[in-house]
Amino acid sequence: MEPVRLTQYARGGGCACKIPAGELEQIVAGLHVAAPPGSDVLVGLDDGDDAAAVRIEGGRAALSTADFFTPVVDDPYDWGRIAAANAVSDIYAMGGDPVMAINLVAWPRELLPTDLLREVLRGGLDVATEAGFPVLGGHSIDAPEPIYGMAVTGTADPERLMRNDAAEAGLPISLTKPLGVGVLNNRHKATGERSEEAIASMVTLNRDASRAAVAAGIRAATDVTGFGLLGHLYKMTRASGVAARVDAAAVPYVAGAREALAAGHVPGGSRRNLDWVRPHLAADGIAEDELILLADAQTSGGLLVVGEVPGAPVVGETVAAGSLGDGVLVQVV
Repeated sequence: MEPVRLTQYARGGGCACKIPAGELEQIVAGLHVAAPPGSDVLVGLDDGDDAAAVRIEGGRAALSTADFFTPVVDDPYDWGRIAAANAVSDIYAMGGDPVMAINLVAWPRELLPTDLLREVLRGGLDVATEAGFPVLGGHSIDAPEPIYGMAVTGTADPERLMRNDAAEAGLPISLTKPLGVGVLNNRHKATGERSEEAIASMVTLNRDASRAAVAAGIRAATDVTGFGLLGHLYKMTRASGVAARVDAAAVPYVAGAREALAAGHVPGGSRRNLDWVRPHLAADGIAEDELILLADAQTSGGLLVVGEVPGAPVVGETVAAGSLGDGVLVQVV
């Protein structure tokens, strides 16, 4: 029997299967209510941050997030590892530490053997064990497409939370993982060709980068996932009331990403990301292919940090709102 190719059972793949950012914002508009005075809510839905945060007894903040997606690679164990690393990344992006998780599963029982699902869950458990938190159950359904992820609970110091609305002008912007896994994953789905570099990047935890950022006193960060670097940076600048300049030549990429782009393996989500940001983007003289890579829909990407993180490249800087032109929040040079 030929090996099962999990990516062929999903329309999208990884974080590229997200509902487009602009469409999602229209859906949830008006569905949240401001926290009442004296509330323990620290971070809610207002600016689309990575996790919710509430103050709890003992002077800590409880963090809560959930993330799941369709297969991004064919190997079930690797998919489980990637999905778990991606889910816990939201806790790290807020400057927190994971405490526990529960699995979120949808599985087409009549199409795919459950032995494959066991491998997915084993991959997720191994990453959770590496990160130091238990997986305590979860929920599963029979569904047309395979889906896996986690709901993760964590804690953080409420005075040292990293948020996407706390960026200040005049600071460097660091990126802790290379871009390009979106186009490489799309090539994998189309051809079966694996990128070991992309898989290694996606299963790497953002734990060490998060701890280094918190230790450096950094207050603004987010992780780069389905909306791409440009999309997540746009959300951060809009929420913080600043603008940002990106040095395209300083942005690192996973080996093979440019070749995958040249071969046409561009996720639809990457193009939608660029279309969403374009009205607020200045990129004179920058090739369209370069912009697509900067908007590439990442799965389990790195942290985008306003400040310097030891060992991470500086890819730009924040500037005062209005300094880049009317309505421009992100400039690529």
